[in-house]
Amino acid sequence: MTQIVITAVFTFAMFMFMAFPAIKIVEFIHEKRELSQKSQNVLTIVFTVLLSFLIALFLQS
Repeated sequence: MTQIVITAVFTFAMFMFMAFPAIKIVEFIHEKRELSQKSQNVLTIVFTVLLSFLIALFLQS
């Protein structure tokens, strides 16, 4: 149970730092394929959460 809590805390802490890489990834995708503004926003949020979670898992181990 404590590992889940620690991972969640690390994930929330990484949100701020992973926003910029997520924006850059979505811009790269947008250059290759035309995306609407709504899909860009959704992808940015998804990539931010995904990157934050992956970094939190890496930091926890």
